[in-house]
Amino acid sequence: MKAQRILATALLAAITLGAFAGGSKDSAKADSGKIAGSIVVLHHRTDWNDTKFQEYKARFNEKYPDVSVEFEAITDYAGTVRTRMSTKEYGDVLMMVTNPPIPQDFGNFYEPMGTKAELNKRYDFIEQSAQISYGDTVYALPINANVGGLVYNKRVFEKAGITKFPKTSDEFYAALEKIKKNTDAVPIFINYPSKWTLVQWEGGRNAYSGDPDWGNKMIHMDDPFSAGKPHYELYKVLYEVVKRGLCEKDLLTSDWEASKQMIADGKIGVMNLGGWAVGQIMALAKNPDDIGYMPYPTSVGGKMYSEVALDYNVAVNKYSRNKAAAAAFAKWFADESGYARDNQSIPALKGSAFPAVLDSFKQSGVVYIAGNPAKPGEDGLFDKIDKEAEIGLWADPQKIRIVDAAMGTTKESFDDIMKDWNARWAKARKTLGVTP
Repeated sequence: MKAQRILATALLAAITLGAFAGGSKDSAKADSGKIAGSIVVLHHRTDWNDTKFQEYKARFNEKYPDVSVEFEAITDYAGTVRTRMSTKEYGDVLMMVTNPPIPQDFGNFYEPMGTKAELNKRYDFIEQSAQISYGDTVYALPINANVGGLVYNKRVFEKAGITKFPKTSDEFYAALEKIKKNTDAVPIFINYPSKWTLVQWEGGRNAYSGDPDWGNKMIHMDDPFSAGKPHYELYKVLYEVVKRGLCEKDLLTSDWEASKQMIADGKIGVMNLGGWAVGQIMALAKNPDDIGYMPYPTSVGGKMYSEVALDYNVAVNKYSRNKAAAAAFAKWFADESGYARDNQSIPALKGSAFPAVLDSFKQSGVVYIAGNPAKPGEDGLFDKIDKEAEIGLWADPQKIRIVDAAMGTTKESFDDIMKDWNARWAKARKTLGVTP
């Protein structure tokens, strides 16, 4: 712990010195060894702005009483912040957004937080993640990581007679049929009108691949969406649960906030959401223990996998006029706020406890898997191909297309869509000159 404190102090000092060079108005106060000033912190947790974040502020001020913190909660966080980043006014501290900027441009928007070698001693996920670094420089501190999987209501599963996690798509459909037959709950809730909820399915990519290098391999494939490959099998489940009538009857009228309360109350069996959602739903349940988390219904070589990926990471605006105070808050938030625990997610700070809700993963022998960073010389290439192909694996239009096809509002089949994705991907690779 002593070594960690020394490291933390060194990192904070390095950032503070960077602020001095930039002529920060905090300079005189920082020179005297006092962290002070006013900062604005941008974040996406609108539901916690007036509650949990005020608790964070009070605790931060116990340590740094001379820093005035103002929180700004933003509903369309990524979109709004990206727009504001065309100016220099995007808070002093913020939850880092990417694509754009791409890793090569991080230094134009974010203050360096340290090197990979330094920060890897204190945090997990530093070496694996291209989300927060470029080269050897890290531009944001990791706070927590989410696991990919499905939120479920244990009481609904018990009433339905489901006693173990399904390990195949067919077992999953059978489990949903039991919920439909034996309970009044909606087996699986898609939340089609919210659209962003459909993007959550992409979090299952590596659960279906079992291969941390799968994304890097896709770069050199012309047909990564063919039958038997991860994306095909993953999105076939989305298609089939709609086609088979295992989701909400009226797909066109649903509400995200209402759906959280419904699964908390046992009116929904399953929802495909990252681990970040578990804490939110538990908070709405009369009995929080009714809410559980299960891996995707697939196995590779007899093992079930769950992808671990960093959630939003805390960064300092390169143009902040209060870098010393901003850096102090960013470090405190990553290390001391308890945000990961409050979200029922995996802490990035080394040595921290996993949330109890993931005990079922341990009991089922689920293997955690993190996607490998790009190979040397291929930084950003996956995203470039995806953008050129106009598939948008982390966007909603093509997911909407899959649901529309399953509902019968269009005439194309699931295989038609996958063939089109393959054609787009191959053409994009050729356009960008990517070799096999």
